[in-house]
Amino acid sequence: MTLLNKEPVKRVENILKEFDQSLNIIVLETSARTADEAASSLGCEVGAIVKSLLFKTENSFTLCLVAGDKRASLNSIKKLLKIKDASMASAEDVKNITGYTIGGVSPVGHLRKIEILIDKSLSRFRSLYAAAGHPNCVFKIDFTKLQKITNGHIEEITE
Repeated sequence: MTLLNKEPVKRVENILKEFDQSLNIIVLETSARTADEAASSLGCEVGAIVKSLLFKTENSFTLCLVAGDKRASLNSIKKLLKIKDASMASAEDVKNITGYTIGGVSPVGHLRKIEILIDKSLSRFRSLYAAAGHPNCVFKIDFTKLQKITNGHIEEITE
């Protein structure tokens, strides 16, 4: 079975193709589990890698799309969402909410509807690479299309 036939990767591919026929999944020979690994595999800047980070907020979850060379700021996220508490979601929550395992969490195709925040710093890159449902699968997209396909809110959420 090839990676493109795995259910989580198929889910991402269907959404990409429905949105824009020119968007394709790239299968890498090497892992893209971390931003550094992905950048090395793709030969791009670490900042052009979209990290999809799920946060547990007071009574829901929020997915933050962050540049690979930045760190999500819990204080910024709490201020934006007007909440007192937020923390990284557990691996189990990530799997249950998004349908993906850590290292392959895509910005699209989640099992449950979740609010998405997109870090403004991603806009400095012409091309971005995001996980596509598996640690060896990514897709290339520009900032404007990323915002449209995710319906995410562009905010300053990094340190």
